[in-house]
Amino acid sequence: MDKKTTLEMIAAISNANGVSGFEDDVVAAMEPYAEGLGETAVDRMRNFYIRRAENTGGRPMVQLDAHSDEVGFMVQAVCPNGTLRIIPIGGWVSSNIPAHKVWVRNREGTYIPGITASKPPHFMSPQERGAPLEIKDIAVDVGATSREEAIEVFGVRIGEPVAPDVTFTYSEKTGLMVGKSFDCRLGCAAILKTLHELKGEALAVDVTGACAVQEEVGTRGAAVTARTVRPDIAIVFEGCPADDTCVEPCMVQTAIRRGPMLRHIDARMITNPRYQRYALDLAAELGIPVQEAVRSGGSTNGAPIHLSNGGVPVIVIGVPVRYAHTHYGISAYADFDGAVQLACQLLRRMDAELIASF
Repeated sequence: MDKKTTLEMIAAISNANGVSGFEDDVVAAMEPYAEGLGETAVDRMRNFYIRRAENTGGRPMVQLDAHSDEVGFMVQAVCPNGTLRIIPIGGWVSSNIPAHKVWVRNREGTYIPGITASKPPHFMSPQERGAPLEIKDIAVDVGATSREEAIEVFGVRIGEPVAPDVTFTYSEKTGLMVGKSFDCRLGCAAILKTLHELKGEALAVDVTGACAVQEEVGTRGAAVTARTVRPDIAIVFEGCPADDTCVEPCMVQTAIRRGPMLRHIDARMITNPRYQRYALDLAAELGIPVQEAVRSGGSTNGAPIHLSNGGVPVIVIGVPVRYAHTHYGISAYADFDGAVQLACQLLRRMDAELIASF
């Protein structure tokens, strides 16, 4: 898969609307790029599996993981003035939500445009201007002038997803991608790119890619994919929050353009230290730039996967994303490519003996 096709794939997957629990369009965007890679399947949660065509059975199973959902919102109520009350799906900071375009799915399954809105400053009291914005103070406006119009004309109903309205762009000059849902659509694209890079190669392991749903609401989909795939070892791709614009220099561990990040710990997983060191040493040997991170919070699908199947060695290969969990992300294509290169090189070296050493 050349760079042009890879970018087209990233754009298609990034642009797809797929708030946690509503990942159908993301699966549809991924399916064309999985053609020819092996057997594909979608389970009842909408987890998407790609079983490598070269798998033989009777060999160690490697799970390649990423999550297909994105942070967004859900319609909670339709107000008398036609605006929509929403709740957040996944982790948001309320002050980042207003004054952005969104897509609201209606009863026909069509996404209609809306704006996240809060009270204009002209109508705020001094106390309101100084108070922190809360989610209850934010509405989505689709242009309706009454509850009846919102429901009958616009087709709005409660329980429907609301996704950020952002279109992917890439600059060849800077090598930077801008778009939504890089956490973790870049990971989904990395699974597909890795499988394309290894297509037809003889490996000593079997490989299954699994794009899991509902990571942003508690790594729920990966609890199912891990039981389905039953991995002996795993690589978790993640769109990880970049820190190079928000922490002191000595604490920067996830900068863009410095390579993928391998985390030693987060709130729910201590990374297998033997597997982690092997991956870091291999990257150094091959000249693949990587970063190491020690995280006191956050988590990934590595949490449920490493606790499955009697205990599974897991590493997280993260592509740094500036401003994750907002409408827009900024990532470097070189970091994405480095993540894929490292995963490919690990898979080429994996066998039963190496896995047992972890």
